[in-house]
Amino acid sequence: MERIDVAVGVILDSRQQSVLLAKRGAEVHQGGLWEFPGGKREPGEIIRGALRRELREELAIEVTDCEPLLRVEHDYTDKHVALDVWLVHRFVGEPHPVEGQELRWVVISDLDRLEFPAANRAIVTELKSRFPSVPF
Repeated sequence: MERIDVAVGVILDSRQQSVLLAKRGAEVHQGGLWEFPGGKREPGEIIRGALRRELREELAIEVTDCEPLLRVEHDYTDKHVALDVWLVHRFVGEPHPVEGQELRWVVISDLDRLEFPAANRAIVTELKSRFPSVPF
């Protein structure tokens, strides 16, 4: 089974209540589902470097402050993915869809309303636990 190492960025807004999501293209694995931005680690690349490179390539932002959140291992029928997930607290630039993907800021408490690849469900659970909704 093919193994894929992925750097994933959970990009928080300034109030740490919303995260930036990207919609996967219809032509790719798990197409049409929402995901946290990121991508494959290149051979010999450190995971933090992969995160910075992927977010620069996909969103045209430069990560300036991030920390590890969790690691998720998941088996699909055709591949095994290992997601190294990072909280991105600060970045330079305004995220925009360099690759034409749809982007959306979503309140953390609303993440359950969207469809994600199975491997991303652990990220949603962790975020809802770490950032419980605050009544206004």
